[in-house]
Amino acid sequence: TISDAAPAERLAADLERLGDLPVQLALGGHPPELLDHCDLLCLSGGVPAQLPIVQEAIRRGIPLSNDSLLTFQLARQRGLGPLVAITGSSGKTTTTTLVGKMLEASGRRVHVGGNIGAPLLDRLDGVAPGDCIVLELSSFQLELFDARWAWGEVMGIGPDVAAILNITPNHLDRHPNMAAYAAAKFNLLRCLPDAATIVLNAEDAVTRRVASGEWRSNDPPLPSSWAMDALLEEVGTLVAGRHSPLALFHRYQPVPYGAWGEGDRLYIQGEFFCRRDELKLRGEHNVSNVLAAAAISHAAGATRNGIADVARTFAGVPHRLEIVAETNGALWVNDSIATSPERAVAGLRSFDALNQTLILLAGGKDKNLPWEEFADEVLARVDFLIGFGDAGGMIVRKVQERAAFRQQPAPSTAVVHRLDEAVALAARAVEPGAVVLLSPGGTSYDAYRDFEARGEHFRRLVLQVMEATA
Repeated sequence: TISDAAPAERLAADLERLGDLPVQLALGGHPPELLDHCDLLCLSGGVPAQLPIVQEAIRRGIPLSNDSLLTFQLARQRGLGPLVAITGSSGKTTTTTLVGKMLEASGRRVHVGGNIGAPLLDRLDGVAPGDCIVLELSSFQLELFDARWAWGEVMGIGPDVAAILNITPNHLDRHPNMAAYAAAKFNLLRCLPDAATIVLNAEDAVTRRVASGEWRSNDPPLPSSWAMDALLEEVGTLVAGRHSPLALFHRYQPVPYGAWGEGDRLYIQGEFFCRRDELKLRGEHNVSNVLAAAAISHAAGATRNGIADVARTFAGVPHRLEIVAETNGALWVNDSIATSPERAVAGLRSFDALNQTLILLAGGKDKNLPWEEFADEVLARVDFLIGFGDAGGMIVRKVQERAAFRQQPAPSTAVVHRLDEAVALAARAVEPGAVVLLSPGGTSYDAYRDFEARGEHFRRLVLQVMEATA
C-alpha cells in the first residue's frame, strides 16, 4: 500500500510512473487503519517521524525503514563495498560529489546516491563486489537508523567510512531541538562495523567535541539552549572507545591523521596535493569541502594523484555558486542549494567585501533557524537585498533590525512575492561589475518541489533577462 497526504490530482505524474504495479493507494491522508495489517512502515524523506501514523506504528511495535537503511542492509547482505556515507549540516552534496570523482580518478568503479540524485536502492543489482558505494545522508534518513524502531539489523550495517562534516542549526522546523537534530546525525556512528574509519571536522564546534585528544579541550561552551552535553559525552565516549582510525580535516593546521591546510598548501596524510589558488571552487567553505573529500576518499582507497586531479579541476555542482550568465560586466550566480542562513553566509563570503556591488536575492521558507550571523554578513557585503517568498519580508526585517541594533546603515531593500519579481527587480538595478546572487537561506517548499526546481527557474529567468537586453 502506498499512502500520500496529497490528493490524486496533485500526484498525477507520480501515479503514472507506478504503471500497473500491484499496489493499493491511500491518498489524501494517512488513516490509522492502514496499520491494521501492516508489518513494515517505510517512510520517504519528507515524512517526519512525529507524524501521528508513524507514532502509532511505533506504539504498536511495527518496525520502520527507508530507502537508505534498506540500501545498507542489502549491501551488507550481498557483500558489497566499500561503503562510504557522508552527512552534515552543509557541504554534503559538494563533498559527496568530490569523493565520488576522487575515487573514480583513482581507478575505482563508483556508485553515488542517497540524498543526492536518485536513490541507490533500485540500482544495487548493478553494483559488483569491490565497487565503491558513496551515499549522502540527511538527518531525515538517519533518524530511522535506530535499533528501537528500525526494521532488521542495524548494528554493524553502517559504512566502512563515515563522515560528519559539521553540525550547526538546521531543519529545526522538522526536529524539535538541536539535540534531536544532532542525535539523528550521530546515528551514523552508532551502526558502524568494527573496522570503519570515522572522519570528523576538527574546526566545527560540535564534531570536534566528539573527536579525541586536544580537539575536545578548551572550547568555548555551546549555546545552553542546545542542551547537548549528555549527547556529546555519549558520542565522544563511543568514538574514543573504537580501535579503528579517526581521520580529521582542518583548513589551517595539521591533524594527526587526515587532511589539512598550511598556508597555501593542502595535504593528505602529510603529502602535498594542491594549492588553494589552484582550486576552481569559490570560497573558504569549499576549501573545507575539498579537505573533507580528500580525507574521506583516501580512507576509502583513493590515491594522492586521483585526489589532486579532482581538487584542481572540479568546478562545482549545479545550483551551488553556479555562474549562470555574465553580461555587460555583471555576474549572475545561482546558489539555490543555500537552504539555510549558514549556507547563504558561506555564499556571501565567497565574494570579497566592497570589491563589487552585490545584489542578494534571499527568501523561500524559513526552518526556524537563527538569522543573526546572516544579517551581519549582509550588512558587511550586500548593497541591495531583495526578499522573496514566504520568508522574504522576515529576512529583510531581520537585517534592518540588526542594522539598528548595531547602529550602522542597512543596505537598500525591497520585498516581492515571487522569484520572477525578484529577478526582474535585480535586472533593473544591476550595473556593470555587479554580482546578482541567488542565495536564499530558506527552503524552496513555499513555491517549488525542491531547490533544484528553484535553481532551474532562476536560470530560465536570467536567460530571459539576457535575451531581453541583447
